[in-house]
Amino acid sequence: MDKITEVQNQALEAIAAAADLDALQQARIRYLGKKGDIQALMSEMKSLPKEEKPAFGQKVNVCKQVVSEALEKRQAELQEEALAARLVEEKIDITLPGTKHTLGTMHPLFMIQQEIEDLFIGMGYKVAEGPEVELDHYNFELANIPKDHPARDMQDTFYVDPNTLLRTHTTAMQMRELEKAEGKTPIKLICPGKVYRRDDDDATHSHQFMQCEGLVVGEHITLADLKGTLEHMANTMFGNGRQIRFRPSYFPFTEPSVEVDVSCPFCNGKGCSVCKGSGWIEILGAGMVHPHVLEMNGFDSEKCTGFAFGIGLERIAMLKYGIDDIRNFYINDVRFLKNFDRFD
Repeated sequence: MDKITEVQNQALEAIAAAADLDALQQARIRYLGKKGDIQALMSEMKSLPKEEKPAFGQKVNVCKQVVSEALEKRQAELQEEALAARLVEEKIDITLPGTKHTLGTMHPLFMIQQEIEDLFIGMGYKVAEGPEVELDHYNFELANIPKDHPARDMQDTFYVDPNTLLRTHTTAMQMRELEKAEGKTPIKLICPGKVYRRDDDDATHSHQFMQCEGLVVGEHITLADLKGTLEHMANTMFGNGRQIRFRPSYFPFTEPSVEVDVSCPFCNGKGCSVCKGSGWIEILGAGMVHPHVLEMNGFDSEKCTGFAFGIGLERIAMLKYGIDDIRNFYINDVRFLKNFDRFD
């Protein structure tokens, strides 16, 4: 019996002296393990007289329970101490300023493209896409620009081979969509994308730029429908109160063709340096789809009519954001791009 008491006291002292959870685990193994001191006491029962065994076994069980409770209590204390130490170690001073992460901004051309897409999708148009490396057949032939047509002189082209080129306008995407429709109407779509032309880069010209062309084909489509569509676009892009005017022009794939001006959003049509005193700013070209274009793409020009327009995204961005050099869009100057975080 004295040995049981001695083992119990030793166990309690070891538990109290455990400075951390590892030391406490060692004490648990030493006294409560399968080969521990308390288990060793139980093995001594076989050498005791029969009448002493019950009392001895009962006292060993009490010893085991006391040691187990002491272990659990000490474990809870050590865990609490470890948590408190960790909280102190990982303490954060919330009064210190946080780290500011530098975020990118949307490119102004993409912002304009997204704005135009949202506008026309809301009017029931779909957004069409096509290859930038295009066939002469879609870029010129189906757009009423055969190989000997003088209109080709208007667009100096980057040729890959005699029949393959970098598209000079997104009209090629319209021709693909017309061919795909197989003469079925109605068609309402816009085609945004990059185009390429041989040109000397300066403040207002670039060999690469972005267009967004629109196309509507159906029955009873008139020039009035085109004007109403473009007026709505002008008021959405440049603010309410904008007016537009048509001036006769020439494009091989439209007849009649018009240049479209919008009343200057900077002076409200009164005349300023931006509009050069005229009160108007040219923004795009448009017209009624040429009957020959419809016929080449499988449409009955006696029943179907349509209108098309093409707008330069750089020009819209320059007017809307007051940018005076088209090259700024392509030089990847972070100082320039950072100006547009307020428009996100």
